[in-house]
Amino acid sequence: MPTADPASYFPVLLQILLAGATAGALVTLSWLLGQRKRSRQKDTPYECGIAPTGSARERFSVKFYLVAIVFILFDIEAVFLYPWVVVYRDLKFFGFFEMLLFIVLIVAGFFYIWKKGALDWTHAGDTEENPKR
Repeated sequence: MPTADPASYFPVLLQILLAGATAGALVTLSWLLGQRKRSRQKDTPYECGIAPTGSARERFSVKFYLVAIVFILFDIEAVFLYPWVVVYRDLKFFGFFEMLLFIVLIVAGFFYIWKKGALDWTHAGDTEENPKR
């Protein structure tokens, strides 16, 4: 592996400069060549092709945030799994059992929140004949 020679950083510096120049050129060209006609239609918010309805200040259910927290937990698990896989051969059985314990604790937490109903998006008592909404 090369040492901390400044010449070894030249390809990275060149790539950063080329990416910045390309981005700057595209923004500048779109500003120079683009039309600047404002209209009511252009100023309306665009939501995936669907006309916007309701207020942006609408309240979300707590379950939405619980699912987001669970997603973050599994992201953290993936972040810890990657370095473990890289050094797996050096850790031998000690590393295997430590990671097995880590995965068991994560899965136990997943089953706990599943049984508590954090992943259930249906409302209690809602039926097709009698929805609460």
